[in-house]
Amino acid sequence: MKTLDVYLHCDLTGYLIQDEHGDMVFDYAPVWLESPKARPLSRSLPLRAGRFSRKECRGFFAGILPEEGKRRLIAKNLGISVQNDFAMLECIGGECAGAITFLRSGQSLPEKDGEYRALSEDEFADILDQLPKKPLMAGEEGVRLSLAGAQDKLAVRVQGDGISLPLGNAASTHILKPAIERYEGVVFNELLCMRLASKLGLPVAKAAEHHIRDKHYLLVERYDRVMDGGYLVRLHQEDFCQSMGISSDMKYQNEGGPSLKNCFDMLRDVSSVPVLDLQNLLGGVIFNYFIGNHDAHGKNFSLLYHADGSVRLAPFYDLLSTVYYPELSAKMAMKIGGEYRSERVLPRHFEKLAEEAGLARPMVLGRVREMAEKISAVLEEIDMNFDNFEALKALIQKRCKTAMSD
Repeated sequence: MKTLDVYLHCDLTGYLIQDEHGDMVFDYAPVWLESPKARPLSRSLPLRAGRFSRKECRGFFAGILPEEGKRRLIAKNLGISVQNDFAMLECIGGECAGAITFLRSGQSLPEKDGEYRALSEDEFADILDQLPKKPLMAGEEGVRLSLAGAQDKLAVRVQGDGISLPLGNAASTHILKPAIERYEGVVFNELLCMRLASKLGLPVAKAAEHHIRDKHYLLVERYDRVMDGGYLVRLHQEDFCQSMGISSDMKYQNEGGPSLKNCFDMLRDVSSVPVLDLQNLLGGVIFNYFIGNHDAHGKNFSLLYHADGSVRLAPFYDLLSTVYYPELSAKMAMKIGGEYRSERVLPRHFEKLAEEAGLARPMVLGRVREMAEKISAVLEEIDMNFDNFEALKALIQKRCKTAMSD
């Protein structure tokens, strides 16, 4: 039997255990259950003295880890089984999404500010070259970074013009997303969609494009990290799939993942300001429809747990026009009013969505039309210089025009 100590911020909250059968189970620490500041790690893991089985806890803990091909590569590089969630968290669970950290049982939590490895320009460029074969730099001495998803990315700390690699459980400030050769202009595509969402007044993570030599990358500022008294502090968060106890390999609705109804119901139940958060979630759903983001699944929406105890919808991230790339799925990750194909969505589908989400039909239809008009107008104001800008802009405007003519 093996054990990992699970910390939330600086507090020991529980024990992740690989039992004698090789199954991953979880126990809250008695001292945490008795603490006046005790709170669950996840909505799917309510505070209780009983043990959580693998089925009960895997949705949250495995949801911290990378997915698909990146997970397979990391397992190969680390010499562990690709299905062994426990072993992977043991190796790379130092700096994770939210405020959670995993340490081998009995190890002391390192100092608050942590350690970093400053990267020279050459070292940084080399890392960008290595990421496709060495995801998250897993296996590099001292590096214990974990980020969910199937795309190449890396957690880094940005200070001024310098970029550092966090070591151990040191906190990062940004997520770096490099260009993907097979998807033309993907960095600029995401930047345009993030910038467009921001100009529409939607809550969205801050992002900027950078390049080193001939390598373009997106730097996304982490909304779950804040400066407090000169220290970099974590805010806890979990994505919607984790909150519902759904594992990452079932994140799409047609595979058993959450529906939009599930998302609205859950947010209504947990948000400290449900009226505002439900409006923002609706805005995010409509926005993803107009830009053609078919990959907006339950792991691309999150809850953010603030220091004052409030729970809010997290800013949007991973906003991308996937329809620009014909080789990607033509089916949306979650149905709108019973329809998976975005080109077939009509006003009646948004009316059905309104009914499912417990929202007023006239308000939802009005929001659709309003956003179509605003997107078209705001796109004319955005000036970006990249090769596929005009084509991407025309594609989104065409989608808005089609919706308004229905």
